[in-house]
Formats: sequence, structure tokens, C-alpha cells
Amino acid sequence: MTARPAFHGSDIEKICEYYHLNKEDITNFGANVNPLGLSEKVKRAIAGHLDLLSSYPDREYSSLRQTISEYCHIPAEFILPGNGSSELISLLIETLAPRHTLILGPTYSEYSRELSFSGSTQGYYHLKEDEDFHLDVDDLCRTLENGYDFLILCNPNNPTSSAILRGDMERLLTFCASRNIFVMIDETYVEFAPDVSAVTAVPLTCDHENLMVLRGVSKFFAAPGMRFGYGITGNSEFLKKMREKQIPWSLNSIGAFAGEEMFKDQEYIRQTRELILSERDRMYQAVSQMPGYKTYEPYANFLLVKIIKDRITSFDVFERCIKAGLMIRDCSSFQCLDGEFIRFCVMMPEANSRLLHELGTG
Repeated sequence: MTARPAFHGSDIEKICEYYHLNKEDITNFGANVNPLGLSEKVKRAIAGHLDLLSSYPDREYSSLRQTISEYCHIPAEFILPGNGSSELISLLIETLAPRHTLILGPTYSEYSRELSFSGSTQGYYHLKEDEDFHLDVDDLCRTLENGYDFLILCNPNNPTSSAILRGDMERLLTFCASRNIFVMIDETYVEFAPDVSAVTAVPLTCDHENLMVLRGVSKFFAAPGMRFGYGITGNSEFLKKMREKQIPWSLNSIGAFAGEEMFKDQEYIRQTRELILSERDRMYQAVSQMPGYKTYEPYANFLLVKIIKDRITSFDVFERCIKAGLMIRDCSSFQCLDGEFIRFCVMMPEANSRLLHELGTG
């Protein structure tokens, strides 16, 4: 019997090799990257400033932090730029040195990987499918009373596309502060939310020192190769300790410059939100009406879908789609996700229609 292959969401080269396909012929619904690609305005700006590579970046990233400050409406001294959110997750865990960590799952595997290098234990709090992956804050708080000192959240969450809204987040942070529990919130997908202000915890960093919010440019600004992320916290002592542990000039000169240009490109931001919000709603409504599937209200730029057809697995649907040139994510590798689930992001309208047709005829 041939073993079923296991693919990560971004393993397009491995997938193409296995199925004898050309990468150029595949529409990648698995990477969750803005289908508009890198802003043309940013491309031109980068091309005209390549001489920056001949200079070290400002070690304090003062201009970049000021631009992020204006973009996020938060003091510049709250901000720590870094080499992608992965570096910041690692720095945060190293600096905090937690003893007992609780992760809201199912979620991104990098949190667990970074924790494995620390001395912390790892526990999971499972979002429940029969509750449409909505968080029961009171139940989570009761779980946190069992000796945890660190909580990790992704909001909106990957892969469920669910979100914790402002009121519940404030209650959770207040509870955690009373128990000396530090909270890390990964907001990689928050700019795709229907109402960003209803989801983001960035303003709460002014009132809660037990909080750090992480963001980046990989998904919304279509720049995963830039490796640029930033952390936000009102805890100046904690931020100082993280900065002391950080490698000097962690973000290169072009990355720092391009980051500033991205946050200033209001037209690109408007076009992205217009595309994602309209197409996400269209796809959500279409899948909701398909027999054999169940989907959930999405806050990120992707949908999680449960397959409820008899004897049809997530891999079956993945394989049928990839043979049609449509690469979705088989979610069987996500911890805490029981059942048959697939995930796909919002792409351009024509490609979205092709995927909806493939799902509807399968």
C-alpha cells in the first residue's frame, strides 16, 4: 500500500514534483498571501533605492517605528521591528522564559516549535467545532487557573478564521493580568478582518503590560520573502530586554525602507480590503449552500471547511483540486482539529470561481 503524502501549506515545489505539475500552472490557495501581489508603488520605490544596501540600517529603526506608529495609532516607543514574526516569537519566549504555556488551538505550529527550545511545558486549549470555533472566555479562564503563566493566541486564528472580539479580549487580558499571565497575540491576519478595530488588541497595549501583539507584512502586503515583522507592547522593561537579546540590524536596509513604503500606500490597502471582503463573502455564501460541506464565519482571508460527505477525506478533495491546478490546504496536520477539514484563501475572482466550481461538482 502506498503511503499518503504529507504536505505543508507552502510546499508547492514538493507538491508539483509529486504530481508532475508545473508550478506556473498552479493557483496557490494554501499560502494565504494577498493575491494582488507586492504593491507596484513599493516595487518602484525599492528599485529606485537599491543603494541602501551599501549602508547599515538605522540601529534604532526610528523612521520605520514612527511610520508604524502612525499606521497603528500607537506610540513609537511601543514598537520593536524584527526579522519576521518568527524572530519575534523566538525573542519573546527567550525573554519571558515561561514555565507553563497554554496555546489556543488548532493553530500555527511555529509557536509549539519555538517553545520546544525553551524549558516551558505546553498545553492546548481546544476551540470546539460544535461551537463553530467561537471562544468560551470563561471556560478558557478556568483552564488558565491551572498554573499557566503564558498564553498564546492567533487572532484572527489560523486555520479556523475565527476571531476574539474586543470585549472578550479585554476580559481575558484583565483576568490574565490578575494571575500574572503574559499574553502573546499574533495578528498576522487582522488587517483582513471586516472591522479591524473590532478585532485588534493593539490599542489595549496602552492599558495592559502583560501583552505583546505581533504583526508582519507577509500576508496582507504580500511580502513573505522580506522577513519583516514588528512587535507592540506597552511594557517598556520587557521590550528593552527583548531588544538587548536581538541581533543588531536584524532587519536589513531594504526591508526597513520597503516597510515604510507599504504602510503609506493607502490605495493598495484600500484595494486589498475591497477585494478580500467582497470575494470572501461571495465564497462564504457559496460554500455555505453546498451540500457535503460546512464552513464558518471568516475573519481572516481564508475559509476553513469541514467535509461531511460519506467516505470523502480532506486528502481526496485536496488531490482532486491539485489535479485541476488549484492548491488548497489539507488540514489533517493541524493539531487539535478532529475530522476532515480543508482551508483555502481568497484569490482573484476568476480563480475563486474555478475553485467553487470544483468543490461544487466533487
